[in-house]
Amino acid sequence: MGQNIVQKIMKSHILTGDMAPGQEISIGIDQTLTQDATGTMAYLQFEAMGVPRVKTKLSVSYIDHNTLQTGFENADDHRFLQTVAAKYGIYFSRPGNGICHQVHLERFGVPGMTLLGSDSHTPTAGGLGMIAIGAGGLDVAVAMGGGPFYLHMPKVVNVKLTGQLNPWVSAKDIILELLRIMTVKGGVGKIIEYSGEGVKTLTVPERATITNMGAELGATTSVFPSDDITRAFLKAQKREDAWSAIAADSDAVYDETIEIDLSGLEPMVAQPHSPDNVARVSQVGAIPVQQVVIGSCTNSSYTDLMGVARILKGRKVHPSVSLSISPGSRQVFEMLARNGALADIISAGARILETACGPCIGMGQSPSSEAVTVRTFNRNFEGRSGTVDAKVYLASPEVAAATAVTGVLTDPKQLGEFTKIKMPGEFLIDDSMIIPPEENTAKVKVIRGPNIKPLPVNKKLPGTLKGLTLLKLGDNITTDHIMPAGAKILPLRSNIPAISQFVFSGIDLSFPDRAVDSGGGFVIGGQNYGQGSSREHAALAPMYLGIKAIMAKSFARIHRANLINFGILPLTFVNEKDYETITEDDTLEIGTTNLNKETELTVKNTTNGTEFKVRHDLTPRQIKIVKAGGLLNYTKQHSS
Repeated sequence: MGQNIVQKIMKSHILTGDMAPGQEISIGIDQTLTQDATGTMAYLQFEAMGVPRVKTKLSVSYIDHNTLQTGFENADDHRFLQTVAAKYGIYFSRPGNGICHQVHLERFGVPGMTLLGSDSHTPTAGGLGMIAIGAGGLDVAVAMGGGPFYLHMPKVVNVKLTGQLNPWVSAKDIILELLRIMTVKGGVGKIIEYSGEGVKTLTVPERATITNMGAELGATTSVFPSDDITRAFLKAQKREDAWSAIAADSDAVYDETIEIDLSGLEPMVAQPHSPDNVARVSQVGAIPVQQVVIGSCTNSSYTDLMGVARILKGRKVHPSVSLSISPGSRQVFEMLARNGALADIISAGARILETACGPCIGMGQSPSSEAVTVRTFNRNFEGRSGTVDAKVYLASPEVAAATAVTGVLTDPKQLGEFTKIKMPGEFLIDDSMIIPPEENTAKVKVIRGPNIKPLPVNKKLPGTLKGLTLLKLGDNITTDHIMPAGAKILPLRSNIPAISQFVFSGIDLSFPDRAVDSGGGFVIGGQNYGQGSSREHAALAPMYLGIKAIMAKSFARIHRANLINFGILPLTFVNEKDYETITEDDTLEIGTTNLNKETELTVKNTTNGTEFKVRHDLTPRQIKIVKAGGLLNYTKQHSS
C-alpha cells in the first residue's frame, strides 16, 4: 500500500507513537517561527527552560503584528525580541520586512520539513510541501529547546482538484468553496492534502492562499505536493537548492476524499460573521460597500497585488469607498514600486499601509459604524475588525478591487477581459532586514522594558475543583471572544496581569473581577469552543484569573492544547443535554483524583442538586501535565 504526502513526511519525523488516526504521536520539528504578538511570551517561556541556544535547524522571530506604536509597549517588546534572538540563535525579521507567513514562504520554507509556529496560519507553508502546524507559544518554546511536538495523528482528507480556474476566479474561491463544504469545524482532527490535475495549474502563492485559510476549517494543517512549480518558485527566490520532490504514491490511501472541479467555480464571498458562511458573489448581489482592505497573510503576494494593480490602473476608487492595501513583504512592496504597479495603485486613490498584519488583527483601519467592509483576509468574526457592528465579507483580491471601483459588491467578471498575472522568473532578493543571531552570545544583553512582566505559573491540580459557573456561552466561541486583539489590547501580550483584565471583555466586562472575587471557577461552552487563532493568552490569562476547567460540547485543536499546557482541564459533556441544566452562578464540584483511571468524571451541581458526567480524553502524558499545573512545570520536573 502506497503512502500519501502526510504519511511520508510524518514517517521521516516521528519520534514516538503509531501513525494511526487518533493515536498520540510526537514528531521532531525542523523549523519554528514566532510573531511579536505571541513571541514575547514564547521566549520568556524558552528562557525559563534554561536552554542556552535553540536546537532546531532554523528558528525565526518575526515582527508583523504589533507594529502600531502608540506607546512604548510595542517598541519595547521589539527590542526584547531582537536581543533574545541574537542571544539564543534565532533569526530576527525586523519591523517592515513583512508578514511572517509570506516572508517564510519566500525566504525560509523547505519542502519535506516540519515547521511549528506560534500563529494559527503557519500552515501557509504547506503550499511549499511542508508539514507546517500552528501551536501555542509554549509548544513552540519546547520545540526550540529540542523537545518533540505532540499531537493526535490526524486523518488525511484528499481534496482532489480537477479542471482549471476560469478567468476572474482565484485560489481564494477554492478555499471558500471548501469551507462551504466542510464548515469551520469540519477539519478538526484532519490534515487536508491536495492532489489532482488542477494542482498543476496553481502557483505556489495560490497554493499558499489555500493552505493558509485551511486553518479556518479547524484542520491541523494542509499540504500540497512539491513539484516542478515549487521548484520554479524556489529558483526564482534563488533557493533552488532547498527543493526536493514530494508526491503521494499512485496507490496512496486516504481517510476521506472530496473532489472540486475548478472549472465549475465562480467568485465567492464569506458573509458575516463566519468564514464558512459562503455564497457566490452573484447570489449576494450588489450591496453597497464602505470599505475595502486588501492584504493579510492570505492574499498579499506579488501576483495578488499585481492583479489588483492591473484592475485599478486607469480607474479610480469609488467616492463612497475607503481602499487600503498592505503588501505582504518588503520584497513584494519594492517590486511593485520598481515596476510602476505601486504608482497605479496610488493613482487610483488607495491608501498604502505598511507590510504587516495590520487590519486583519484589528490593528488599525477599523471601519465606520455599521459599515460593510470587503476584505481579502481569512477571518470575519464579529468585532475582529475593531468595529463591533461592522459587517465583514471575505473575498479574493479580484472581487475586492472590483468592489473598490464600483462601490458595491461586484463580480469581477463584469470588468471584461482578464489577463492572468505571470509569476516572475526572478524575485528581488534583499535579506538585509533579516538579522542573523550572534555567534558570541556572551556579549548580548537581553533588554526588558517595563511592560514585560514575570511569567505567571499555575499551581498543581488539586484533588477537587470547586467554584462558580462564571460564564455560559454558545457555539463557535473564538479566541477573539476569549482574549480580544486590537490596538488597545495587543500591546499588553507580555503583561499578563494587565491583559487579563480584557478576558471576555466583548461578552461580559465584569468577568475578570468576578473571576478574581470568586477565587476562580468554570466556563461553559458549546460546540467548537476556542476556534480561531493560536493565541495562548486565551488560556494563559484565564488561568491567571483562576479558571480551573472549561466544559464544552467540543473544542478546537489548538485551544484545547493550550488549555492543557497551562493546567486548565478541557472537559466535554458525555450527554450534551446536560449543558442545558447549568446556569451562570451555579456552584460546581469535580473530583480529579481518578484522572489516570477514568476518562469520565462526575460533576456535582451543588446549587440545584444534580449530577452529570464529563469526559477528559487526556493521554497519560497530558494527565501528568495538567496535574503538574501545566507544561512549564512538567518540563522543569522532567529536566531536573
